[in-house]
Amino acid sequence: MNKIAYFDCPTGIAGDMCIGALVHAGVPLDYLIEKLNLLGISTEYQLRTELVHRNTQQATKFYVDLAADLWLKPKNSATELDPSETESPTFDARHHHHHGEEHSHSHGEADAEISHTHHRHLPEIKQIIVSAKLPPRVEAWSLAVFGKLADAEGAVHGIPPSEVHFHEVGATDAIIDIVGTCLGLDWLDIDEFYFSAMPTGAGTVKAAHGRLAVPTPAVMRLWETHRVPVYSNGIDRELCTPTGTAIACTLASSFGPPPPMQVQAIGLGAGSRNLAIPNILRLWIGEKEEGSSATDSVTDVTDVRKREEGRGKFLSNTQFPITDSQLPITNPIETITVLETQIDDLSPQAIGYVFDALFAAGALDVFTAPIVMKKSRLGVLLTAICHPEFEDACEAVIFRETTTLGIRRSTQQRTILHREIQTVQTEYGEVQIKVAKSGQTIVNVQPEYEDCAEIARLKNISWREVHRLALQSWYDRT
Repeated sequence: MNKIAYFDCPTGIAGDMCIGALVHAGVPLDYLIEKLNLLGISTEYQLRTELVHRNTQQATKFYVDLAADLWLKPKNSATELDPSETESPTFDARHHHHHGEEHSHSHGEADAEISHTHHRHLPEIKQIIVSAKLPPRVEAWSLAVFGKLADAEGAVHGIPPSEVHFHEVGATDAIIDIVGTCLGLDWLDIDEFYFSAMPTGAGTVKAAHGRLAVPTPAVMRLWETHRVPVYSNGIDRELCTPTGTAIACTLASSFGPPPPMQVQAIGLGAGSRNLAIPNILRLWIGEKEEGSSATDSVTDVTDVRKREEGRGKFLSNTQFPITDSQLPITNPIETITVLETQIDDLSPQAIGYVFDALFAAGALDVFTAPIVMKKSRLGVLLTAICHPEFEDACEAVIFRETTTLGIRRSTQQRTILHREIQTVQTEYGEVQIKVAKSGQTIVNVQPEYEDCAEIARLKNISWREVHRLALQSWYDRT
């Protein structure tokens, strides 16, 4: 079973709420501090957590005390909540600072403003992350989140993502929130991420040149790009920060209701103020309930078969409908990046390691092909396919782990089939089956290689026999 996380966001999402929920769920704060120290910016902040109450419910509040703000004495949790500040941001006004924006920092002192002249551009932030030698998934996720955030800000301001710059304090805050969240999710060994629909909030938030309407432009851009379902919960506050929204849009497999799952732990991350409903992000951690989805899919297959009778035909050796008409043309189309480079001076053993590192960095597929290069030298053509938000992370892996001096990038469109995992029981054990559909028509059924290989090794039988039995079990069941 896959270990999954569901982010339930009734009062929105922010980076500090994500980390608070992760710590509440069991991620050690000392571990986060130790790994974040690798970034080399530990002199700019102090980290702490506190158990607080939001509408009588206890949750964990995560604080980034910035060195530039430490001269402001924070109030305790009982007095920091000021319901009269109707125009202040919900999340302690701790936005990362973007090009052309400068938010105030309200660590208990209303409207206290601090000017900062130094800025960090996206390439500098990426270099900080890459140089830290973080766990591979953490590096890949963090780079992807910052890339998506810069894409949104760049689109809003009409500048390339590489020119987006973050004010010093805001950049520190955003780096901690983003990298810290990725560290916590990696420590929990989460495989898939799901998020609830997002509340829009309302009102305004203070910026350098006046006030911005809520939701802010960057958040709106991210919602638009990823077709995030939104709704109004009637709270006139800023509920979704750009940092939190970028984390969600980068990691989410989908937005909406929770998937079928066995809940094993709950993490509660507190926002900064009391609201009409508990200002808490609820992190559900558990295992994906494959049995439920498999049962539902069997029913779907039966219904499809009944609908297809009379206008289709069944082949005697299949258990799913094959129609005379063409397959539906409504399969989703997605944008991918293809990275290619040719290599002629690297050990084949290193190529194998590159495969693993690229998959950890977010690659969808990696493959090589033998080629003949100049001067008749034998080499390999290395190709990696990934979503655009992971292209920088995958490119960094190729440069770091191979001898190449250049990588070609191309952006392509690909049509994909809907896939779901079902589980069947064979006489030797359980095997997961990948079922691919075009519309409601099943077009491919394949047992998972690793499941078959593990059973073959344990039971000392051939892989082909396990594969055959798994397919037979699926067909017999449907």
